[in-house]
Amino acid sequence: MKFWIPWTVSALVGAAFVVFFLIGLGDGTVSSFNIVLWLGILAVVGGCVGGSLWLRAKGHRVPSIVLAWVLAVPGLFAGLLMLIVIVTKPNWQ
Repeated sequence: MKFWIPWTVSALVGAAFVVFFLIGLGDGTVSSFNIVLWLGILAVVGGCVGGSLWLRAKGHRVPSIVLAWVLAVPGLFAGLLMLIVIVTKPNWQ
């Protein structure tokens, strides 16, 4: 449980990045101007998700949990922010 919960959150964050990348490819917002930035982001996200699984498979439990939390913490904070915005319905004017 100490590994799979943050890893699941990290995998969902990674899936969101991949979906936004594919949507950007489809509508043209991912272009030759910013493809290097996108590939860097996808490499870091994939490194966190895949690297934590690889570390866990090699028997390094604590580093794998820490690496899974690296991507899970910002994802949880972003989810909390979206929940607060939905619940409080702020006036943006």
